[in-house]
Amino acid sequence: MRALSWQGNKLQLLDQTLLPVEKVILELDNYEEVAWAINTMQVRGAPAIGIAAAYGMVLAAQQGLTQDKSKFLSYLDKAKTELAETRPTAVNLFWALERMEKVWKANEDQSPEQLLALLEQEAKVIDSEDLAGNKKMGLYGSELVPHGARILTHCNAGALAVSGYGTALGVIRAAHEQGKNIQVFADETRPLLQGSRLTAWELMEDGIPVTLITDNTSAYLMKQGKIDLVVVGADRISSNGDVANKIGTYGVAILAKYHGIPFYVAAPTSTIDMSLKSGEEIPIEERDHDEVRKIGGVQIAPAEVKVYNPAFDVTPHELVTAIITEAGIIRPPFNEGLQKIFAK
Repeated sequence: MRALSWQGNKLQLLDQTLLPVEKVILELDNYEEVAWAINTMQVRGAPAIGIAAAYGMVLAAQQGLTQDKSKFLSYLDKAKTELAETRPTAVNLFWALERMEKVWKANEDQSPEQLLALLEQEAKVIDSEDLAGNKKMGLYGSELVPHGARILTHCNAGALAVSGYGTALGVIRAAHEQGKNIQVFADETRPLLQGSRLTAWELMEDGIPVTLITDNTSAYLMKQGKIDLVVVGADRISSNGDVANKIGTYGVAILAKYHGIPFYVAAPTSTIDMSLKSGEEIPIEERDHDEVRKIGGVQIAPAEVKVYNPAFDVTPHELVTAIITEAGIIRPPFNEGLQKIFAK
């Protein structure tokens, strides 16, 4: 299962706003369409956003080929700026765009055609590295999953959120493939229902046992002793181990701490932002208020009611049992463990 793929000279995206009712593949041939797809969450999940942006830069290079060298480079700068403005929280977006920029900055003596080839090569490397990293992450994380575990996950951190396989769901997939007889509880994840629309659908597609619950059922399940561990993804992790993830993650972490349940975060090292001292420095995106007033276009609240709709919250590192990456499992104190990874 893949959320996106590069086919010829176009980016193909699975439109996640239509799942699980419709499975529609979009074909994008310009970077403006990629920016729109990221902004409207047709593609979502921090790693997938980064990969899409990388391919968006390839499309920008294709679009700019008819211009002279100077205008071509300016066009790339313009595309990078516009893609970077789509969503502020997921650091993978900026990480991928910076990798792409390094390619054309380091090779400015090359022709536009040569730069296009180099950019396409780099985007494909970012894509393939993510898939390989997800599988490593899954194997590391599966060590933390006991046989017969009942796992709670929040939002969607599966194949749909990355190049394939998944981060949090990669851990779950690996445990399932190892025959550990796991059971997954997926909360619905309001307001956009990524848990019910995406995670439940994705796990069912792979034959992994999953039960859908409302967001406010988690505490009751934990009190009943029916959750053995929690595993979630992340959109940005600061150098002290604070984790920005889909709104509601913080509440789940508090519940897990109270009930003595391990709370694991699975994310690639590209999600770790060592420039930030704590989660207080992570920018939190606030989205359209109609996402709360409506579900599937159907009005569920007064049209003029005031709404507060942050897309993410920050879970303090004190509530995190371990961070699972493709480089290994990091335990507290996170600042030391994260520094060791980036020192290698």
